[in-house]
Amino acid sequence: MPSPRPGDPLGGAGARLCSLALALAAAGGGTLGCGGGTAGSGADPAPAPPIVLISVDTLRSDRLPAYGYEDGETPAIDRLRSDSILFKYAYSPSPLTLPAHASMLSGLLPPEHGVRDNVGYRYDAATVPHLPAILRRRGYDTAATVSSFVLRGISGLGEDFDLYDDQIAAAGLAEDVGSAQRSGDLTLERAREWLRSRDPSSERPFFLFFHLYEPHTPYDPPEPWASRHRSAYDGEVAAADAYVGGLLDELERLGHYDPALIVFTSDHGESLGEHDYLEHGPFLYREAIQVPLLIKLPGGRRGGETVTAPAQLTDLTPTVLDLLGEPIPKEIGGASLLTLGAEPRRLFAETVYPRLHFGWSDLASIIEYPHHYIHGPDPELYDLATDPGELNNLLSERRSIATKLRRELDRYDRSLEAPGEEDLETTRRLAALGYVTSSVIDGDGDDGGPLPDPKARVHILGEMAQAVLAARAGNHPEAVAIYRRVLVEEPRMIEAWQYLGASLMALERPAEATEAYLEAVRLSGGAAHLALPAASALLAVGRLDEARAHAELAAPIHPSAHDLMAQIALAQGDLDEAERQLDAVLAAGGRRVGPYITRAELLLRRQRYSEAVAATRTAEENLGDGPERFLRGLFLIRGDALAALDNLAAAREAYAREIRIHPTGVTAYARLAFAQAVAGDGPGAGATLRSLVETNPRPDAYAAAVTVLRRMGDERAAAAVLRQALTRWPADEGLRSLNRG
Repeated sequence: MPSPRPGDPLGGAGARLCSLALALAAAGGGTLGCGGGTAGSGADPAPAPPIVLISVDTLRSDRLPAYGYEDGETPAIDRLRSDSILFKYAYSPSPLTLPAHASMLSGLLPPEHGVRDNVGYRYDAATVPHLPAILRRRGYDTAATVSSFVLRGISGLGEDFDLYDDQIAAAGLAEDVGSAQRSGDLTLERAREWLRSRDPSSERPFFLFFHLYEPHTPYDPPEPWASRHRSAYDGEVAAADAYVGGLLDELERLGHYDPALIVFTSDHGESLGEHDYLEHGPFLYREAIQVPLLIKLPGGRRGGETVTAPAQLTDLTPTVLDLLGEPIPKEIGGASLLTLGAEPRRLFAETVYPRLHFGWSDLASIIEYPHHYIHGPDPELYDLATDPGELNNLLSERRSIATKLRRELDRYDRSLEAPGEEDLETTRRLAALGYVTSSVIDGDGDDGGPLPDPKARVHILGEMAQAVLAARAGNHPEAVAIYRRVLVEEPRMIEAWQYLGASLMALERPAEATEAYLEAVRLSGGAAHLALPAASALLAVGRLDEARAHAELAAPIHPSAHDLMAQIALAQGDLDEAERQLDAVLAAGGRRVGPYITRAELLLRRQRYSEAVAATRTAEENLGDGPERFLRGLFLIRGDALAALDNLAAAREAYAREIRIHPTGVTAYARLAFAQAVAGDGPGAGATLRSLVETNPRPDAYAAAVTVLRRMGDERAAAAVLRQALTRWPADEGLRSLNRG
């Protein structure tokens, strides 16, 4: 564990003032003691306040009216601000969701708590300070309702919470987990349910962590906010404000608002075009790391006050502990926000995202207000007071200041371990698969020199953004073309290989997708989060042993790997092993959809058809309000089970629904056409097969149509379709084998 931050006069491990007690005494509000929360000699212990941490993901402070923005619509946040201390200059130590929240809940910087990226790293609550653990020991009930798949409980953040509600459908094994989110209204309802479920007569205090993903990309605000705002980002901020307001109203209705300590903040900011970039992750400019920060003290004391001393998210845990009179663990270097003075502070931030995802240099920075030094291959120095947009690099003009801050930065231990588990068994598996675990953190470029500075490659980021937008819009051919163009220039870009694989899978081109994913895994040194989609692609092409080996790499950090291993076992005909793997993932609880779909397939294979139909209904119920595309494959299984039960009418309905969900598939069309033919609906069967080949002009679709026509006894039509297909794809082996047959 690195030592506490050097050069930070407020970040030492010495004795702390019980500052809230002094502040309340000065305000005439009585006293709070400094030793475990008791008042002065002979007094009754002060009641422990409810504590609520509200984190609105990707929220820029300068897009809030509380910070001077004129176009915003945030009545709830404005109301909270009137009861709170506003910290004008607050910063995140990372422009990434998981590392930043780990810093909030630990008081440690990312190099200290070890979570350096959104994927591939786990927060070890057993070895680092963890706010919910400290509060539980103090007698608190603890709960969290989160809106991002990145913050799922298995990341380690869920430890020490009595409830950690993270039931968010993943975007799919092949897609970016950062795009998987739950709407704020659903997260709000979960929080309300927990608050209302508590015993009204209970005197136990509570800690609630409430996380919203609005306004994270893709910006798609619901009505009425979409119509009221020219900026989709502002519309999502307004929606988030409404959900925050719903929580505040519930706290007030239950009598918790006034006595509560409420912290309102964000994990990081967002670039909205500044520095020729959109979104966040690769850079450390002010727009990416400055965050809003409001603290409402019990009773609203100091409400309306503004603090200009720089603050950081690592200060949140020591602030809560200071309020409670709890000892602050010596390894925590953050300061209590209730003691900030005019002394200079040096605030650290880092992003290893460029190195882990793009093969470029990581960045680190130091803010000693007003100066902001960003270290990389091409260092930068800015004056935040006179140049908040950071447009004028002062490095050559103020070289002595840059040198001083660079020396301070060198005192931080920023050594980087490769993402993923590093135990001996995992290392053995990586070696057996031919992966070198250090490749992801190699410090040299292709020519042996330093890795590129991210700002020198910002045009590549623009192309990647275009490809992501194309993929989200369903235009995967365009996305594939852009990713391939990017990879000509940046062959080490892991994320481009990963997203290329996702789009190729969406286009039903699993062989090409497999090679893209395997290259991403190779470049990453065997990263577990990339091994999972690689395993899925390997399963699709029938390379089952390799698929299982890659799924095993992912299993320690991703429960979906057990579901995938069950699917692999089904493909191998090992039904008992499939059941063991499903038991492992279902025992973890939750409302995951995928394992129930696999369970339905297992029951179908065991010829327990009624149970298979029931399992598909359970999976459908677990989806809730999630996107229907996550039910892919479910209605095919239901149709097969219903057909086996001689309920052909219901089977046809199931196959038709599968086609609506997954129009680029093949099997559901074939099943539906055959079921229609059996029912005597020859024209309907013909229309279904015509739709199959028109929607999916691929050799496998034509081959399926030929096979169905032959099963229907229509050899003439089958021969005509096969001739047409061979004219278009004369070298396709599948079609040629049908011709020989």
